Order: sequence, then C-alpha cells, then structure tokens
Amino acid sequence: MADKNELSASEAVSSPAAIESVADDEAMPKGEAPRPSLSSVKFSLLRWWRQEVTATVDQPAVIEKRRDDCALSERYLFMTAMSGGIAILGLLLSSPAVVIGAMLLSPLMGPIMGLGFALAIGDYAWLKQSARSLAWGSAMAILLCALIVFFSPIQTITPEIAARTRPNLFDLLVALFSALAGAYAMIRGREGTIVGVAIATALMPPLATVGYGLATFNGTVFWGALFLFVTNLLTIALTALAMAKLYGFRTSLSERNTLFQNIAIVTVFVALAIPLFISLQNIAWETNAQRIVRNELQDAFGASARIDQFEIDFTRDPLVIDATVLTPRLRDDADAEISAALERRLGQNVELLLAQFQVGTNASAAEQAQLSAARAREEANAREQAEDVARHLALVAGVPDSDVTVDRNRKRAIVRARRLEGATLSTYNILEARIAATAPDWTVELIPPVGPLPVIAYQVQRNAAGEPVYTLTEQGRVARDLAVWSVQRLGLPVVLSGPEELVALIERDLDEAGVSDVRQGVLTRGGSEVTLRWDEVE
Repeated sequence: MADKNELSASEAVSSPAAIESVADDEAMPKGEAPRPSLSSVKFSLLRWWRQEVTATVDQPAVIEKRRDDCALSERYLFMTAMSGGIAILGLLLSSPAVVIGAMLLSPLMGPIMGLGFALAIGDYAWLKQSARSLAWGSAMAILLCALIVFFSPIQTITPEIAARTRPNLFDLLVALFSALAGAYAMIRGREGTIVGVAIATALMPPLATVGYGLATFNGTVFWGALFLFVTNLLTIALTALAMAKLYGFRTSLSERNTLFQNIAIVTVFVALAIPLFISLQNIAWETNAQRIVRNELQDAFGASARIDQFEIDFTRDPLVIDATVLTPRLRDDADAEISAALERRLGQNVELLLAQFQVGTNASAAEQAQLSAARAREEANAREQAEDVARHLALVAGVPDSDVTVDRNRKRAIVRARRLEGATLSTYNILEARIAATAPDWTVELIPPVGPLPVIAYQVQRNAAGEPVYTLTEQGRVARDLAVWSVQRLGLPVVLSGPEELVALIERDLDEAGVSDVRQGVLTRGGSEVTLRWDEVE
C-alpha cells in the first residue's frame, strides 16, 4: 500500500500541471499572498452583482407597475394623440420649444418598455397587450397629425421635418441612452416625467413626421420617418430587454405556456432585431463614408488646409458631396482626383461639388479663414432668422415687411398692427404669443389698435372680523393680464373706475409692470369690478 501511495505521489508531482504549480510556488517569494486569477475576479463580481444589486430589486412590484403602464386606456390614447398634434405643429413652425412641449405629454414610454420586459420574462399576454397599446396609440397620433397637416395652410418641409426622415448615428444614440436611463429608472423605482420626455424625444417627432408624409402623399418623408421611428422603437425595446436581463428578470413559464407561445416570443425578438441590424449597417456605412470623405479632402490639400464644411446626400445616386475647403494653394485637378479616390474607396459613383478658397500660406491663416467663415454663416443665420420673424409679424399685423422694426443685435422686433375686422385686444395678444413661440430667444411686440379695455372682476368674501377680502376670479385674472399688456404696448394714459380698494390693487399691478400714467375715475364704495378706459379716447 505504501508503494502505491509513493507511486501516486510521484505521478502527481511528475504531471505537467503539478510541475507548473510547484514551479510557481518556488518562484513566489515567501510570505506573499497568491495573486487572484481572472476567473476568481469574475466570480467575485458576479456574486457582488447578484447579492448587492439584483437582490435589492423588487421584481414583482416592477412588473406589476409596468403592466399598469401598458394598459390601453382612454387617457393613454387621448394623451398620445394630443402629443402628436402638438409635435406636428412644432415641426410645421420649425419650433423646437413646441416639439419639447409635445414630449412632456407623450405616454409612449409605458408600452415600449413593456415590450422589453415582456420579452425578458417570456410573458406572451403582456407582450400582446404592449404591442396592441403601442399600435393603437401610434395610429391615433399619425391620423391626427395627418388631419392637421391636411387642413393646414403651411405644408412646406421645414428643417425640423427634414431632420426626421432618415436614421443616423446620433438619432440611434439618443434612443439608446434614453432607453438605458428609462429602464434603469423603472427597475430602481425612480421613473418620472423627465424619463418619459427622454424616451419621447426619440419617438414622437418621427411619428408626427409620418403623419406629415401621409397627409402630403410624400412617400420619401413617410417611409423615411417610419423607418426612423421603427429603428428608435426597436432600440429602446431591445435595450429595455437587455437591462431587464442584466438585473435578473428571467423567464418563468407555467405549464399553460404552449410551444406556440414560446415560438411566438422568439419570433418577435428576431423580428425586432432584423430591422435594427439593417439600420445599424446603414448607419455604420454612412459614418465610415463621412470619415473617408474628410480624410480624402484633407490628404488632397495637405495639413495647411482646412475643411470648412461638407455635406453628403446619401439619398442621391450618384452620391452628392458638397464641400468647401480653405487652402493656401488652389488645385485645378482636385475635383477629378478626389472623386476618383472616393469612388474607389466607397465603391459607388460620386458627384463632388468642391469649392476652394485661397487663404494664407500657413495653417493659422486657414484656421482664421475658417473662423471668419463660421462667423459669416452665423451672421447669415441671424439675418435669416430676423427676416423670418419680421415676415411672420408683418403677416399677422397686416402690414408690409418694411413696417416691422427689427433690432438684430438685441433680438427685438416691433410692429404696429392694422385694425382687423372683429379683432379685439385679446386677438392681438394671442397673435403676439404665437409669433413669440416660434422665436423663443427674441422679444416680439405687436402693438394693437386702440380698443375697449376689459372689465376686471373680483370675488368678494369676508373674513372672521367681517372685513372684505378681494380675490381675482379666473376671468378677472385673464382680464387683468390683458389690460396690463395693452397699456404696456400702446403707452397711453388709462383711467380706472370702481371700488376704491380694487382700483388701488390694479394701480399697484400696473405700477409693478412699469406703467405710471394711471388716473382715477369714478370711485365707489361697493361692487366687485374695475372698469378701464383710455383717457385720450373716451
């Protein structure tokens, strides 16, 4: 028995693994702790993740909350449709502020996240419910947007609409980061309006653009925006699926789950992945094409040149590239040389529109020219925006564009409106607000014709001591704000009549608004209304 043990020990020592282990032990200094292996580090990280992170997630509560958000309710359909309506108005007006307002209302986050979580746990019924809610909500939004565009006098393709007609890398990243933030907030129980806005950023504008394409029978806009919407939707749903799996949400199928249901879930997953893969391929190719074009332009003119700007129209055949280069030396053969190199590297025909501008002989001169060109473009954009504001103001005021006073440095535009039949001071106030919404960084003033001022109504109550307490009614608050706006715009003296205490309150409001030419008319001891009139009119 001893011989066998000695033989076994000898064999064990003579094995390659044992020899390597002994060698490592001999090579390791005495007293030094053994280094952890990669597998042990991986095991420690997995154990920490399961015990300290996923174990703290209340999965039943998360799933129950997500189910409720996927319900096809009257509120969900109404809010989705209203969000789409506001979004298409923002796109038609080319107003990012209005588009952001639409995102605040959109409830699309619920059913899209529901798709990802339903796939993660293999719940076929939940998956159908989420898909049904998403389909009905999207259809409602598209139809309402189409109706608005169909009856709208403005049907031009604005820059905001054109930007939503094809996917690009940045659109995909917006959807990805929004989905990561949304899924994390939902799993950790910290979801809120801001997370929903982030999700809607990637979904509602493309959905509204689909409605625009449908109303104008523009197939390019319709299919391009639809492809962008589907791409972003799939990115968000699959990211939610990945986050749910990462946090330990697993399939728990009961005996009632049939083979057909399991196959259907796998089919949906594959159906979601294929269009996204195609879109990713296109985005990767376009991103690489932009890098190739920039490199070829820079190589052709040398390090002392600067590429001021270049744009690629990927929808054209041949590919259209419009570029501007600032260079110390003009090259007559640059167009042909660069076109040939690009066709060789990109593998398709190219139409190069190259503009060369000669600058100094060093790199700093090219950089200075590039800065000057950027300032010139900024100035051109500011001039275009000023002309746009003046054109809109002139249109609502019923006057020529030349009657609008524009201060581009202070971003301020003022016009005196003509009298429109049936229009009140409230009409002009609303028109000014609409113009201001299209240019949020401008101060817009529409001076109305002189008209009757509103009556300001108060509600009179008495406190415990029997003293009267005056509170503006809702209509009174609107009338007060309209009166202040009217006096500010026209700059005429105004006369206040009514109960002495209420007249004093309105005088204070006008004074706080910078109106000092206020006069008192007939003062009474009773009543709950203050009347206003122009001193020089009546």
